[in-house]
Amino acid sequence: MSTDQRAKNSAEGSSRSGSEQQQQQQSSAPVLSRYESQKRRDWNTFGQYLKNQRPPVSVSQCNCSHVLDFLRYLDQFGKTKVHLQGCDFFGHPEPPAPCTCPLRQAWGSLDALIGRLRAAYEEHGGSPETNPFGSGSIRVYLREVRECQAKARGIPYKKKKKKKNLIKPNEDPSKPTTMMHSS
Repeated sequence: MSTDQRAKNSAEGSSRSGSEQQQQQQSSAPVLSRYESQKRRDWNTFGQYLKNQRPPVSVSQCNCSHVLDFLRYLDQFGKTKVHLQGCDFFGHPEPPAPCTCPLRQAWGSLDALIGRLRAAYEEHGGSPETNPFGSGSIRVYLREVRECQAKARGIPYKKKKKKKNLIKPNEDPSKPTTMMHSS
């Protein structure tokens, strides 16, 4: 075997072991859940949105108006048809034909997004008291989006009632219940 061939084989071997090492390192990194991956992606997207503002805004300078602008910006990428008041299909859950009404982000998507960004903000050192994603104006905006979309589709939004845990009168809730097994 010539010196050139040995060098080539050696180089291939070292690159192979390097890629094997890289794969080993990647496999030892914790695998993120779908929620954690989405939260990280959302946080990075929001951070990029702030950097693209003129002038750029840091996360520490961000307030609820930046968040509202971000939510409105996202509407252009939405897939939910929201019929306008004058549209023939306004209030129809399943319109029979296409129309020119805009596509928007669905309320549920925005609500979930805000939940993830609210958590990410605090994980990145922000305090709950200054969290712009938890502000009252964000909750009002989301409520308005939900109501508007429900009206436009003719589907009234009804809040689901929480089920109450019923405690039997002769049970003490502070004591754990024990199961008796018959043999």
